[in-house]
Amino acid sequence: MDDTTFAVLGTGGIGRRTLDVARHKDGLTPVAACDRNGVAVDHDGLDVDELLDATEGNIASGPDESADGDTPATPTSDYASDGGATAVEGGATTDSVKQAGEDAGIVASEQGRPTETPIDDVIAESDGIDAVLIALPNLEHDFVPRVAERFAAADYEGVLVDVLKRSRVIGMLDDRSETLEESGITFVCGAGATPGFLTGAAALAAQSFVEVEEVEIWWGVGLKSGYEDNRGTVREDIAHLDGYDIETAREMSEEAIEELIEEHDGELEFHDMEHADDVLLERAGICDAEDVSVGGVLDVRSDEKPTTTTVRVTGRTFDGERGTNTFQLDDATSMEANVNGPALGYLKAAVLRNRAGDYGVYGPAEIMPTF
Repeated sequence: MDDTTFAVLGTGGIGRRTLDVARHKDGLTPVAACDRNGVAVDHDGLDVDELLDATEGNIASGPDESADGDTPATPTSDYASDGGATAVEGGATTDSVKQAGEDAGIVASEQGRPTETPIDDVIAESDGIDAVLIALPNLEHDFVPRVAERFAAADYEGVLVDVLKRSRVIGMLDDRSETLEESGITFVCGAGATPGFLTGAAALAAQSFVEVEEVEIWWGVGLKSGYEDNRGTVREDIAHLDGYDIETAREMSEEAIEELIEEHDGELEFHDMEHADDVLLERAGICDAEDVSVGGVLDVRSDEKPTTTTVRVTGRTFDGERGTNTFQLDDATSMEANVNGPALGYLKAAVLRNRAGDYGVYGPAEIMPTF
């Protein structure tokens, strides 16, 4: 395929690793990236090495945050990225200091410039961008759908891909499908690990059956880069814990989150999550959403996975036999590999569809990613 230019909205854990992984994918050129306070654009291709070196360990906190970063940014603004972007002291970088504020994140890079409207700045450059990966935590239910609307309103013609998790967001995107089609946008939703990679694996495993009775997804994640570099992702995951929701997770201070992590000895366990795998498998005709269960264990202090990621699809074959197909991810494959690799694979596949004039909203069980 022809070379694909792409942008990343949000340069926290997911966004940074997308830029990193893209260097190992053929035909992909990152040309734009933004976080809460800054944007970098180069249509000839960003210097990814410099950008990652400059932003490592920094937290691009929004202007409404307190000096210590305790108050989360307001999701209705452009500052609702997961921007986790080596602090800069006297022009030198240091891995030991976590810097927050207006000088952190992309603006610490030679390629970056400060802005109060980072997403709009990327949209303004979108004529030269084939695809956009939305690496923003959906800490308001309609945040990602509203970002999609902004691209459509600007008559963007290209690809949008996200790694969202919540079931109800899929419906919000479907409600905007006609608007996206009219603009010429191909949107692949939930294109990370789960939903995404594991949703697609479940769809393949279901092909042995004429009726699928149950899909069980159980994941294990060890955060190799730690909580500091994955603040937005961890905050969004906390919203899935019993007794929490998006609103309470969004309002938690950093201190409260760290206390919660300490209380659970660094491991957070999730059961019956509101995860978009259910509606994505239903919309692909695999099974009813109510027959899908998702849970897992997140260890924010260890590189090792606390449990093996497994997909189990149980169903009945055409000759009346009942069986279970099981798919397992090797424990050696990291969250970075299992989220960012598929996200870029789905992005490449969506670009092919978009160039063929195939617009609208798709789930990861409906298309195959491109290697």
